[in-house]
Amino acid sequence: MSKRWSIKADWALLESGSPEERAGFAALGISAYGVCLTAGHDRLLRSVREAPFLSAYHLAEWLAWNWWRLRWEPRKSATEWELSHVMASIGNGYIWPNIQILSDGQNITLASKPTPERARTPYRYINDVVSVIPASDFETEVDVFIETVLRRLEDCQVAKSNLADIWQAVLEERRDAVLSQQRKLEALLGEDPGEMDEISLQGLLNGAALTGRDALEEIAANRAPGQDVPDIGRLVELARNEGVSARPRDRARLDSGTAFSVRAIPAWKVGVDAAQALRARLSLDPNEAIPNRLLADLYGAPATLLDDSPAAMAPEIDLSLVLTEGSEQSHVLLRSKWKTGRRFELARLLGDYVVYTTDEPMRPATRSATYRQKVQRAFAAELLSPFQAVDDMLNSDYSMESQQDVANHFGVSELTVRTLLVNHNRISRSELDEIY
Repeated sequence: MSKRWSIKADWALLESGSPEERAGFAALGISAYGVCLTAGHDRLLRSVREAPFLSAYHLAEWLAWNWWRLRWEPRKSATEWELSHVMASIGNGYIWPNIQILSDGQNITLASKPTPERARTPYRYINDVVSVIPASDFETEVDVFIETVLRRLEDCQVAKSNLADIWQAVLEERRDAVLSQQRKLEALLGEDPGEMDEISLQGLLNGAALTGRDALEEIAANRAPGQDVPDIGRLVELARNEGVSARPRDRARLDSGTAFSVRAIPAWKVGVDAAQALRARLSLDPNEAIPNRLLADLYGAPATLLDDSPAAMAPEIDLSLVLTEGSEQSHVLLRSKWKTGRRFELARLLGDYVVYTTDEPMRPATRSATYRQKVQRAFAAELLSPFQAVDDMLNSDYSMESQQDVANHFGVSELTVRTLLVNHNRISRSELDEIY
């Protein structure tokens, strides 16, 4: 059985350059599930090849330096993110494939895009494919590839290299539980390893006592480039002072013994399955919208929680959350000022409760693309606007006007309906990107 993904180097001769570059010159082939991501048209040979000549050394160095960010940091809209996650940014005079490496914590997505045809460009990548692999497979293949390059350097009598130093540091960090946690948190925040201010990092780590470790990591992943490091104490203060009181014991739940795997299957399926199970248990009519009062009741909260947000909402709030303090008291803080947004956010928090069993005091719903946040979004979309009912109502009419009518019927945003249609292959993703 072939590997789910692989990086293969067929060593070649390079007559100039540094010792590391000459030793690491190779025909490099990257493939996933039998599809070659490096396939392209070679202008000089006038043929399609699967392995262009590149620097295995520079690729290994880039993978090693960015290992923590590649492994843990979710997608963010920033140049800094692209430098750490897009192979085309490696440079050094080579024509690299336009492959994005995206992590949600559980899985790694390899998104390969064709490169444009330009005059005098000797190699043009041609495949447009998205492959999702388990994060453990990503780690294993990167380890194998980097060790292969290091052995090649030894065989070519390159005694010392920057790659060897970087990789040794990464391996030591991975073996040290405390240091590993710090590096992971730095990566989630969008920081290079060891580059973050020590006081800020330690202050954030101390916040785990108020949120729980998993919740702290979700909050860290939500940090946008250029933003301050999240102030956990301030978040807790806002939840207590601005949040709406709810009763944890009154939340809707599934039958005891019902559990969902959050590792073996895609996040969207976990969320959809959980929402369908809860709708079935509550005998909800799939063709009718869930009223605000019922939705609030499902979370053990007053219906006023779903009113428009007061204008005085703290500007630093960039996430929704629930802070639970004992079995009788919790504080729900919703980010959106709009009713449809607040309905969706409360449904996300309910989905988190249904899927994830935890005693941590805080459950956040953020803007990030971690696995947990993907589960929440899929749950909320299916709970509030079941896809089958949406599809039946549209009856193959996917115009913007029809989508708006369905969104209004279910009390969700047009984006929610449009995303459902994209995820179920009713419309193309490009149509979603053009609008939003």
